[in-house]
Amino acid sequence: MENIGLGLLLMVVGMATVFVILLIIIWLSQGLIALVNKVAPEEALKKPVDRNPSTDAGAMDAIKAAVNILTAGKGQVIKVEKLR
Repeated sequence: MENIGLGLLLMVVGMATVFVILLIIIWLSQGLIALVNKVAPEEALKKPVDRNPSTDAGAMDAIKAAVNILTAGKGQVIKVEKLR
């Protein structure tokens, strides 16, 4: 019976150790992300220049609006080409 108790104790200590190490890794990675964002912030997104005037302006506006809605403002249309 004492072997089962020892086994359970080792299991609990091992699982607690893994949990604590994972928490430390999470905290260190969050700190590293914050540090990197302070040192080298992401460049501001530049608006793309429409280089293909053959696309209908209304269609281009509709495509941009659809991409904006589907990607919650994170997506961006750079170029539209007709496939052959």
